[in-house]
Amino acid sequence: MSMSTTLMIQGTTSDAGKSTLVAGIGRALKRRGISVVPFKPQNMALNSAVAVDGGEIGRAQALQAQACGLPPSTDMNPVLLKPKSDTGAQVIVQGQPVGDMDAVEYHRYKPRALEAVMACYSRLRETHSVVLVEGAGSPAEINLREGDIANMGFAEAAGCAVIIVVDIDRGGAFAHLKGTYDCLSPTEQARTLGFVINRFRGDPKLLDPALSWIERATGKPVFGVLPYLQELVLDAEDALPTATQSLECPDCLRVAVPALPRISNHTDFDGFRYRSDVELVFVGPGRNIPACDLIVLPGTKQVVDDLKWLQQQGWPQAIKRHLRYGGKLCGICGGFQMLGQSIADPRHVESDFSHYTGLELLPLATTLLEHKRVATRTGRLVGLGANTPASGYEIHCGESEGPALGHPLIKYTADSGSGFDGAVSEDNQIIGTYWHGLLDTPACQNAIIQWAGKSPGPAVDLASLRERNLDRLASEIERNIDLQQLMNRARHGSSPAH
Repeated sequence: MSMSTTLMIQGTTSDAGKSTLVAGIGRALKRRGISVVPFKPQNMALNSAVAVDGGEIGRAQALQAQACGLPPSTDMNPVLLKPKSDTGAQVIVQGQPVGDMDAVEYHRYKPRALEAVMACYSRLRETHSVVLVEGAGSPAEINLREGDIANMGFAEAAGCAVIIVVDIDRGGAFAHLKGTYDCLSPTEQARTLGFVINRFRGDPKLLDPALSWIERATGKPVFGVLPYLQELVLDAEDALPTATQSLECPDCLRVAVPALPRISNHTDFDGFRYRSDVELVFVGPGRNIPACDLIVLPGTKQVVDDLKWLQQQGWPQAIKRHLRYGGKLCGICGGFQMLGQSIADPRHVESDFSHYTGLELLPLATTLLEHKRVATRTGRLVGLGANTPASGYEIHCGESEGPALGHPLIKYTADSGSGFDGAVSEDNQIIGTYWHGLLDTPACQNAIIQWAGKSPGPAVDLASLRERNLDRLASEIERNIDLQQLMNRARHGSSPAH
């Protein structure tokens, strides 16, 4: 493609398949030798990743970058909103936090955010043949139309073509498509090329009458019907996995993770979720903690608020009982901070509390600071006796100190020299780390399983697993969508009426 082409994928709802479609089309185009790049103007998610330029972006865009054969860059996701409550979020622009805002404040800030969005988009257009843009939520959310930078507001500013994807597995797909289309302005309808049906189970010929109806009703074609892909393994953008793995395996490692209200980077557990020798469950509010070998306190955007939630759910008593019976305990990032004696927030970075008592299971104290540490790491697990190679990334605004750090879990190297991370308790029952992504590699998975008292079975290499599933997704898209026709339409910006 000699000229830069932009195609935006919007959805009738959240989780309609926008992220998946961008990743799949990106991989399909890459396999054809086309320089393609993902872009999401605005993302709201607590699953994030570290970009090569040192900033923070949505994890979905990091996966899409992998699909396109690119390192993740902050240009791919210029605005990231990390919810702190039902009404407010931390606003991250071009990888760096600019402050906490409620909905009204952010609405006033949107013109400045749009400037950053368009600057990033322009840079990507200059260096790639195709820009695949992912929308957010739905363009039919009438209350969000004014000042929109995430869906049609961006499409209008960029002058790009749009396709709309719907999840037919939810039901009501054609009502969603027709209703969404009718909510668009005439100019937005004009730039909408057509539709993609996602997650269909059965013979696509059964849909023919409905496809003809939606094409007559809107004057726009359906470019393809994608099948429901069982066991498609790709990083979740935000929502917790709904399926719980239950294994008939007496020797499996059983892991329980509290489903914190502001849980972040729950993809940390994917390395365990896909193993045949690990049974992992997320424990929601009001549920009893199942008998398990290992409890893991995950990362969180609001460590004090989520610690209070744990206390309300009775987790501290259950954790201490678990430890008395010989169980193991791990804390990751915010979960690591919870394990300590106290959490200080003198500048109210995350809470209204200046000081809050932790679980008092490790002799360390944490102070929350305004500056956020964002970095990728490589090192070795030195605290478990195996000196296992390890890799991960840090995204946190807390600094911890205390005697517990004298028994570190990890030794790492960085441009500034070597350093240590995390802690191992004197009785070897508790470990903690600031590193996300530690369980992505088979070596670290096996080391943790052995530490928890089990013999490892077949390991899962998440990087290879992602690659296989991206290729599988791309092949399904190529089988069910005429990509050449779609990209030709995108280049010309309109589709003929039917």
